[in-house]
Amino acid sequence: MTDQHRQSDGQRTGLGTGQDNRQHQPAMTELDAVQSLSAAYQTLRREIGQVIVGQNDVVEQLLISLFSRGHCLLVGVPGLAKTLLVSTVARILQMSFRRIQFTPDLMPSDITGTDILQDDPETGKRSFQFVNGPLFTQILLADEINRTPPKTQAALLEAMQERNVTVGTQTYPLPEPFFVLATQNPIEQEGTYPLPEAQLDRFMFQVVVGYPTAEEELQILKQSTGSTQQTLSPVLTAEQILTFQEVVRKVPVGDHVFEYTRDLIRSTRPHEPHASSFVQRSLSWGAGPRAGQFLILGAKTRAVLQGRVHVTTDDIRALAVPVLRHRLLTTFQADSDRLTPEKIIQKLLDDLPSPVRKKTL
Repeated sequence: MTDQHRQSDGQRTGLGTGQDNRQHQPAMTELDAVQSLSAAYQTLRREIGQVIVGQNDVVEQLLISLFSRGHCLLVGVPGLAKTLLVSTVARILQMSFRRIQFTPDLMPSDITGTDILQDDPETGKRSFQFVNGPLFTQILLADEINRTPPKTQAALLEAMQERNVTVGTQTYPLPEPFFVLATQNPIEQEGTYPLPEAQLDRFMFQVVVGYPTAEEELQILKQSTGSTQQTLSPVLTAEQILTFQEVVRKVPVGDHVFEYTRDLIRSTRPHEPHASSFVQRSLSWGAGPRAGQFLILGAKTRAVLQGRVHVTTDDIRALAVPVLRHRLLTTFQADSDRLTPEKIIQKLLDDLPSPVRKKTL
């Protein structure tokens, strides 16, 4: 980086401070943006840690998904602070937040909004006016998403994929950034509507929220039953997040990483000509190309959050489980052998040879 691109400490503007010195400082370079995002990520982790005890992997995967423009499916039993985590992130990021409790009687118009007939007091004429539903927010918590019928799930699917809502003949754009966090209870399945594979595939990660450790649970008991209120400081604005999402996509990826990701995804497909006997016996369906896209984007984001401007195969391996676990359909034989998707993914990672990085002249 040349001297003309460097900024003095007095000129540099801190992210999330609300200061605007753009007239007195040069434009931020991509390297500066990477360093700023990495620093902001560490601040985010500290702020979230004031409210959420432990769950380091969960927090990391959630933030990676956010900066990758993806969506997350949180799976965990009740009482593990999933809702508190999402609302805490929304407060720190200065983004609008809404929660929808999905129930069997929820209709698509209940979440998208609807046209309402209203009178004009000046002309006396009546006209339809669209009233926004709770989908019109920046962070949406879809609580117990599998408890609502497929018709309502499909309405959410359009919002997740297209980032807009269609009511009648009109299409309305959703605010940016738009981030969906859906929750599922893995235990109670009575009276639920399992998400179809097409909708599961729209989620970048399936994040499993587990029980805390003994030390973490002790800290939770002390922290949550007292009268002390934690004060959270805003870190990033919606505009800064949109900028960082663009920065992430500019991170270079070597051909060997692309090839490694391709080989990993194709190794999950039992109907491929070179599929291993283990995969043919354990999986009835594998991951599609969207899984590879999410792996690359997630790896780019993970690299930037760690302050790196290049992606390694270790980034791909670190995100393989949350990206692939909900995209693999196990066979009856695998279920009988108690082979979970996580165990199958780990087996595939162990068997996949490390790529040879090509040298450039």
